[in-house]
Amino acid sequence: MSRKHQVNAETGGERRLRRSVEAIVTAMCAALYAAGSYATAYIPSPLGFGQFRPAVVIPAFFATIFGPMPAAVGAAIGTLLADSLKHGMLYMGSLVAAVPGNFIGFYLFGYIVRRFSWTRFILASLVTLTIGNAITAFSYVIIFKAIYVQALPFSPGTLTLISLGLTLYWFITMLPFVLLVTPLLIRAAAHAMPSIVPEDVYLSGLKSELPKKSFSLAMTIPGILMVIIGLATTFTPLGTITANAAKLTSTILIELMYYLGGITLITIGLITATRK
Repeated sequence: MSRKHQVNAETGGERRLRRSVEAIVTAMCAALYAAGSYATAYIPSPLGFGQFRPAVVIPAFFATIFGPMPAAVGAAIGTLLADSLKHGMLYMGSLVAAVPGNFIGFYLFGYIVRRFSWTRFILASLVTLTIGNAITAFSYVIIFKAIYVQALPFSPGTLTLISLGLTLYWFITMLPFVLLVTPLLIRAAAHAMPSIVPEDVYLSGLKSELPKKSFSLAMTIPGILMVIIGLATTFTPLGTITANAAKLTSTILIELMYYLGGITLITIGLITATRK
């Protein structure tokens, strides 16, 4: 028996929301993301800027259930609210970097999963966390920190390394949460509020598991790359360049970030691959 969707009207697997509902959903996404982001706003990256943000599971969930636009706008507003609240004013760094990065990233997420499968969900997670974080990191480091406030007087090459480091930090700290927590939220919504969940998401969420091989590779390959970068930071001039760029006397925290992040991803991937 087919379910009646009170919120979603679907055509060919795509989510279409009434404008009034879309506005409410967007506001909910923004409020929850702002609160979740602010909760970890004072946990910085080893570079000294850029925060720990597991709250990305919130717009990832909204993108899956309600489509790209509510998630994109909600994520953009939510990150601006959280960053501005932290700094006590409208924060230009968020406006020029985090807002476009979150908007583009989670719009892509919702666009990719508009015809839902767990394989597409994994792909959306990887694409969003790569592109969205890269936009945010490069915009923040180069446009805001280096050009606008002139706080990073380094060469373009060094600024690129800092931006890549920040992108990698966000990627390895966000990926486990998106791939592990968001599916739980989707399944919980499918159980508790089936009327708001699109048919394809409902069926996949309750009747199928994440593809073991794709999930394992999505964790293991980035993990291996993280360890390789960590080794390069420890044993090549990359460490000195990174320390100078981040104004650090030691790269130990950055090395630990790469090693622990990489080992964590590899471990999760291998456990998934060997689990019966």
